[in-house]
Amino acid sequence: MTWRLGLVAGEPSGDLIAARVLAGVQQADPQVLAQGIGGPQLLQQGLELWHPMQALTVFGYVDALKQIPTLLRTYFDVKNRWLAEPPKVFLGIDAPDFNLRLEHKLKTAGIPTVHLVSPSIWAWRYERIHFIRQSVSHMLVMFPFEEAIYQKEKIPVTFVGHPLADAIPQEPNKLEARQRLGLDQHARVLAMLPGSRASEIKWIAPRFLQAVQRLQKRDPQLHVLVPMVNAARLAEFKSILQNNPIDNLHILTADLLPRNAGVASGASASSAPSVQKRPVAWEALEACDVALVASGTATLETALFKRPMVISYAVSPWVRRVMAWKSGQQRPYVPWVGLPNVLLNESVVPELIQEDATPEGLAAAVYEKLVNERQANQIVARFHALHHSLRCDTATRAAEVILQIAQEGTPKIQGAIR
Repeated sequence: MTWRLGLVAGEPSGDLIAARVLAGVQQADPQVLAQGIGGPQLLQQGLELWHPMQALTVFGYVDALKQIPTLLRTYFDVKNRWLAEPPKVFLGIDAPDFNLRLEHKLKTAGIPTVHLVSPSIWAWRYERIHFIRQSVSHMLVMFPFEEAIYQKEKIPVTFVGHPLADAIPQEPNKLEARQRLGLDQHARVLAMLPGSRASEIKWIAPRFLQAVQRLQKRDPQLHVLVPMVNAARLAEFKSILQNNPIDNLHILTADLLPRNAGVASGASASSAPSVQKRPVAWEALEACDVALVASGTATLETALFKRPMVISYAVSPWVRRVMAWKSGQQRPYVPWVGLPNVLLNESVVPELIQEDATPEGLAAAVYEKLVNERQANQIVARFHALHHSLRCDTATRAAEVILQIAQEGTPKIQGAIR
């Protein structure tokens, strides 16, 4: 008999994670009907789409204010639909500002709620744990240290590992990636990931491009791969690029092919093969030697591809003040913002944030990673260990919890599935 799973994923990373978990549920029980909010990965996996994930894709308080009408319409629509016809389980993936409020309403109405991807309460605003307890029937965490936090707070929790660790190969193939992109296997290649949001492109891309300009003065043959998640980000990036031009640039879009004529001779857009179901950023990360990457999920992806990196981030002064006021903190509880450093509990790769994120500083840090082979090998070894710790067949583990709750209403599993 068909049963319904409510589902909300609000960003590309959440869409990818949710699609893999939904596939695990479907494999265990093909009778599931998933409905809600998602993106192309979930749509391909069979989600009955009520709203596209772009309705929830905001960054910070300025974007949120602009999006309030859309967010409210979307919130009330899905809430009212699920209260009128309750799903057996609701699964919220990340997007905590939206999902936790929705989960609170649904749980109060007797609908079991599962939340995948814990808010970073270990870094910002730990007091959110009390609202999480009221809103979430069962928390699925991706990082081992998070499980103890929820056990201490007596919130049902399961460590499920990270689906990216299952999806990204243990041994990336740089040669094949370069062949797909028409790059010389001996070229020195930098992947530049300035972010997937408009505000990130605005504040981070100019610094990254100016850093590359300085790098190419030292190494004119340096190739640069820049993945773009959609046409809007591409247009914004090209506008900034006009004032900050660089050489040997390869912009990668959803078709996974360079958009310029500067690829290695002999390659063409029509002849290069495509890779299905892979985010375009993965092509850049697999092909590169080093990455310059905006803080976020992309830093974890870079680590899983075993690439040395420099992590950076910047927001406007006004947004920074609002964030500090909202959180009551000037900086996170932990001394890092990049997930690889947080997970390894060590400054494995450099972080240049806000005022430290100068073009000169970024260029110097990246160049060190490009030329220091001994250090690069040490970083790769640490990232191999990290990958192993997170590779746990997330889809199967998460599906077990979701299906048990669907069958019984409340889960018996209180700790990690072993």
